[in-house]
Amino acid sequence: MKKIQVGLLGFGTVGSGVVKILLENREVIESRLGASLALKWIADLDLERGREVVVDTGLLTTDSEMVIDDPEVDIVVELIGGYEPAKSFILKAIENGKHIVTANKALLAAHGDEIFSTASQKGV
Repeated sequence: MKKIQVGLLGFGTVGSGVVKILLENREVIESRLGASLALKWIADLDLERGREVVVDTGLLTTDSEMVIDDPEVDIVVELIGGYEPAKSFILKAIENGKHIVTANKALLAAHGDEIFSTASQKGV
């Protein structure tokens, strides 16, 4: 079975919820996907704050660039919000051949054409 590795940028309220859903629904997601789904990294500036979901501390980092540059990460989920550094992180991940998931509506409204065009050129 193919293994898809995910790197998450942002571990606040939304990021914690995404992690919780991925962990609690792993079997359903994997059966529908036809591949195993593994959370490889979670990057956030504040790793000490309490969260609703408990994860292995080996998944945590403050280095978003490391997540984006990791050749094993297939999908980067951007949940940090705002325009920068979110836009730069997304564009760099796309340049690295990674698929992107984001809940950043403001960024897509302002810079969606550039992001989608770059993603199309890179085939992600």
